[in-house]
Amino acid sequence: MKLNLVSLGCAKNLIDSEVMLGCLVDAGWDITDDPAEAEIIIVNTCSFIESAVNESIDTILELANFKETGACRKLIVTGCLPERFREEIVRTLPEVDIFLGTGAFDRIIYAVNGSSDLSKCLLPDPNLLTLQGKEAHRVRSSSHIAYIRIAEGCSRHCTYCIIPKLRGKYRSRNHSDIIAEARSLVLSGVKELIIIAQDTTNYGKDLNNSVDLSGLLESISDISEDVWIRFMYGHPESIDESIIKTIAKHDNICTYFDIPIQHAISSVLKRMGRKYTRDDLYRLFEKIRETAPDCALRTTAIVGFPGETDKDFEQLFDFVEDICFDHLGVFIYSDSEDLPSHRLSHHVPKNIAKKRYDRLMSRQADISMKNNQKYIGRVLKVLVEEKSEDNMFIGRTYFQAPEIDGITYINSNQLQPGIFTSIKISDAFEYDLAGKTV
Repeated sequence: MKLNLVSLGCAKNLIDSEVMLGCLVDAGWDITDDPAEAEIIIVNTCSFIESAVNESIDTILELANFKETGACRKLIVTGCLPERFREEIVRTLPEVDIFLGTGAFDRIIYAVNGSSDLSKCLLPDPNLLTLQGKEAHRVRSSSHIAYIRIAEGCSRHCTYCIIPKLRGKYRSRNHSDIIAEARSLVLSGVKELIIIAQDTTNYGKDLNNSVDLSGLLESISDISEDVWIRFMYGHPESIDESIIKTIAKHDNICTYFDIPIQHAISSVLKRMGRKYTRDDLYRLFEKIRETAPDCALRTTAIVGFPGETDKDFEQLFDFVEDICFDHLGVFIYSDSEDLPSHRLSHHVPKNIAKKRYDRLMSRQADISMKNNQKYIGRVLKVLVEEKSEDNMFIGRTYFQAPEIDGITYINSNQLQPGIFTSIKISDAFEYDLAGKTV
């Protein structure tokens, strides 16, 4: 009765994986990290861009080998890959026993137990899936950090994005359920709560009781002064002044603004289906820095989008230099026939897009190094994550989100993962920091 689950993709996928594991543990299954000894192997997939699709398929094929060399008697694939490619995937991956789309996570027990009424590929409408309740049991991947998903799906129509098709329309969770979950996580010892959705700053605008992200953050902040609160996946169109002021006002809410812009040129943004302009972005980041001077800004951009000219890229490059983001992620446009952007004219050759990517990331490395150097000699609060070697630990400051940003190396004789400590920064690198406890 052993089971192994591999979770791919974003933090929102990770929550789905944790909830599925909670259901399976409640049903009597033991979780193992070794796929060779697992009778059931589950792969929760991502298919957002081409590289994610390839990673999902490679992982499935690798784990399928355990049906011959290990104890595996059933391989189940869940999530975005089957949702995107539908019944066609059954023929493409005959190694898989059952596929569950994003609207079928609640059928995982039936799939594992081999219910006779299940077809090989279950693809119910994601809009009909019940939103996560406050009582949902999750087997978390970390004891001291936890993601809280406050909404599901997306109702925007960005031309490069498949998410609305995979996850359904935007649906906010009940405010009281979120608060109950946050309180339970804090009582369990969690030291950092990370608030996420596909469009986090749009929370509550689909509800009738006028609850918004600002009010939600206020309520979560009141639970404990000793826990960091961070939001991710904001949107330039839905973040407003009340959210910025709330974050700036509370010491336990990280002044960390993750707002993917995707581009900074108005004509490109229009082709992307993004309803803001370059000037709007300048005003937004100026307002954030004016309200929260110690803020960290994170964003993502897409290069090589259809119609992006050399001049467009140069202006994006200049915008990145002007704002000096603390963290910048860059993606090369990923094309697919099922995207509206596929039908746009003037697609950019991949080699040109790659050169633009390399140049922008190289410049960002210089910007990040300069931003980090300002911390040398300062004492910073750090959440200790793990021990890396003797007298060396790894942690994060408030301006370093897990997995996607840099880390802080801590020189100390003895620390406990999952606690806060103060360190004096002695070294700064392109993305990381280092220092000693004080």
